[in-house]
Amino acid sequence: MEISKAKIKAIARLRDRKQRKAQGLFAVEGHKSVVDTLPHFELEMLVATAAWLSRYPDAAPPERTLTAKSADMKQMSALSTPPDVIAVYRLPEEHIPTAEELRGCITLLLDGVQDPGNLGTIVRCADWFGVRNIVASPGTVDILNPKAIQSTMGALSRVNVCYAPLPEFIAANRGIPLYGTLLEGESIYEATLPAEALIVMGNEGKGLSPEVRGLLTDSLFIPPFPADAETVDSLNVAMATAVVLAEFRRPNG
Repeated sequence: MEISKAKIKAIARLRDRKQRKAQGLFAVEGHKSVVDTLPHFELEMLVATAAWLSRYPDAAPPERTLTAKSADMKQMSALSTPPDVIAVYRLPEEHIPTAEELRGCITLLLDGVQDPGNLGTIVRCADWFGVRNIVASPGTVDILNPKAIQSTMGALSRVNVCYAPLPEFIAANRGIPLYGTLLEGESIYEATLPAEALIVMGNEGKGLSPEVRGLLTDSLFIPPFPADAETVDSLNVAMATAVVLAEFRRPNG
């Protein structure tokens, strides 16, 4: 069935967070992201070009599949180069991990991360390093932002991202050490790192909020090399997350 103009406009509006909540839907664009997420979310509709559907005729039930021209895909897409396929899913129920689910695990907390590309890359890093839960502050960009989803490269299907006030979440899990990166912290290459921890990463420009900084039980520093070298002021938050997770996953001894 050919997609209608009304549906084209409705999908295009899903770029906006308010519209995603109002419609109860979100969109995932591009072959890899769609194929990776199809088994994990409730499909509302699959929209694709005739060429894509000829290659993947059984990707979705016929009653939920719509055909679109390239010009239609461009109208719906948030990407500079429109994809051949867009999946529209129902918004999943948000799940905040319990204390039991955090036991023995590394959990990421995000304190005001603003760039959707950074957020998506952090989710991708979490997937690579076996982190299954990310708890973000309400001021962090929406993970269902099209650019954030695209940057996850399908990792969103394996990493739970939820939103909660961080001071309250930290207070509810006081038995787990809380690590953050600070200039005055201990060198991450010399620290003994546990298998169970909350790791909080801060805003791109401001770092950790004062409320969260005051709750840290341990602080870490990623030193430049060599230590006295003149370098950039700081690492991008997604890069820093990758370094921190790699060190936490390094085998002891």
